[in-house]
Amino acid sequence: MTPTRPSGGHGGRRRRPALIAAAIAAALGVTFAVSAFHQPLREIDPTAEDAVSEVAGTELIGIRTFAPPAGIRVDADLEYGVSDDGTLLTLDVCRPAASGMSASPAVVSIHGGSWARGDKANSDWRGVCEWLASEGFVGVSVNYRLVPEAVFPAQIDDVARAVEWLREPEQAERFGIDPARIGAFGGSAGGNLAALLGTLGEGPLDTGSRVAAVAELSGPVGLGLGELDADAASDWLRGIVGDYLGCEPRSDDLACPQAIEASATAHVDPTDPPFFIGHAELEVVPVGQSERLAATLRASAVPVELAVVPGDAHSIGILDEGMRARIAAFLHAQLG
Repeated sequence: MTPTRPSGGHGGRRRRPALIAAAIAAALGVTFAVSAFHQPLREIDPTAEDAVSEVAGTELIGIRTFAPPAGIRVDADLEYGVSDDGTLLTLDVCRPAASGMSASPAVVSIHGGSWARGDKANSDWRGVCEWLASEGFVGVSVNYRLVPEAVFPAQIDDVARAVEWLREPEQAERFGIDPARIGAFGGSAGGNLAALLGTLGEGPLDTGSRVAAVAELSGPVGLGLGELDADAASDWLRGIVGDYLGCEPRSDDLACPQAIEASATAHVDPTDPPFFIGHAELEVVPVGQSERLAATLRASAVPVELAVVPGDAHSIGILDEGMRARIAAFLHAQLG
């Protein structure tokens, strides 16, 4: 049985499947819990073959063109929780070389990899964490449970737990974080999770697992059958979505309600934070996914910047110097 999402972790908002399906239609137009203390701890293996980046090959593109400055401080493999199935959840914190007396905004960085692979500290995502620190943010690169051992909502529950952990007074003081200024950045599957962090819940953006800004690249953000069909989604994309959800999106969304629950497009409301959305025109995730989310946000009067770039690079493969400058400017404007 799929674990139940904590009622307060995302602002307590729940939607009945019929209402969420209606929200998707509008967008197209514009576990049983077992105590972790009785489970053997198991770690997500950062050395496994599946821990490699979602950016294929060795080409120097995107984040790979970033060279971190000297002095970035990295605290690696910090435990932020233990899931009910006994998985030890860890994150890395990247801090600027020198910090003033005032607390800094933080940006939670969420790796991609089809929800089934990837790691917070592979070379590409360590680069993201260090880039955020070089911009004056506290970069926080998180690991979360992966398919097939865990399916939705395990992944969003984990990253939401990480935000809540950062807000604890002890952690905020330890890392010099302003708990009222936490944003999220993600790519690919991590883009899906960053977008969900931004749209789940209602109301103030400085409590619980709410975030004050979202920047995401190449996220599959609309997983209902209607959206996948509208975008002529590939068999590959439909396959990894089915694995993530633990069910196949079909004509009757009530048969796979996770498809709507896992779609940021279904949860948008006017209290959501500003978004920056980046996508390449010809990449593996259809650009219609990002265009629809941007339109849905605008329809709810949520500020959004959509950047569509030429080519077929994916996720942080488009995080080149120009894109980094745009996202950094967005995050500074929203988080200070």
